[in-house]
Amino acid sequence: MIKNLLRGLALSASAVVLVPLLSATPAHAEVVMLSDAVGQLPEAVESRDGYQRTSFRHWNVGLDPADGCNTRNEVLLAEALDSPQVSGSCTLSGGRWFSYYDELTVTDAAKLDIDHMVPLAEAWDSGASAWSAQRREAYANDQGAEGSLVAVTARTNRQKADKDVTDWLPPATGQQCRYVSEWVATKLRWNLSVDKRELDALKIFADGPCETTAVVYTPAP
Repeated sequence: MIKNLLRGLALSASAVVLVPLLSATPAHAEVVMLSDAVGQLPEAVESRDGYQRTSFRHWNVGLDPADGCNTRNEVLLAEALDSPQVSGSCTLSGGRWFSYYDELTVTDAAKLDIDHMVPLAEAWDSGASAWSAQRREAYANDQGAEGSLVAVTARTNRQKADKDVTDWLPPATGQQCRYVSEWVATKLRWNLSVDKRELDALKIFADGPCETTAVVYTPAP
């Protein structure tokens, strides 16, 4: 798979994500280059023993319990390029979104999934198995960082499933540096570990086409 990854990176070498402007950086955020960020990730053997998707309660009432929208719909509202109309119990109609995994514009919210940047199963493997139920719920509904939850086409979300960066990358090669930086940011935000295969893959990005990419993250409460 690493050889395939290298071939894919050759395609995206011209699409390097540059360091974000500090003016766009959230307050209290950590900003580090990808290579340094990867170096901060703890390495550990992963285990999926005992994993159940129901161990991560989602979608909950979201950031504003009074708005009648669950986390999924709050993310859709936050990420919309053109805001949808909201009616009844937070029913969305209209609107326009950009699915960056495949660089497609979507005008029907029903055709979008809200992807956990680091899938729930991968989070479990990487340390969330030891968390409380409350912390797992906070992770599964995390709107405190833009990259934690992302609206993308259902097709790409289901292709990704619970794979890590060793086994799946966005089909839009020009978006892969962004994806890797948000993957690493999420792991750092939640103090999640990486296994050796994952770490080796991340180093390929950090030392190659994504070497000028920055990782922006804020540790989770």
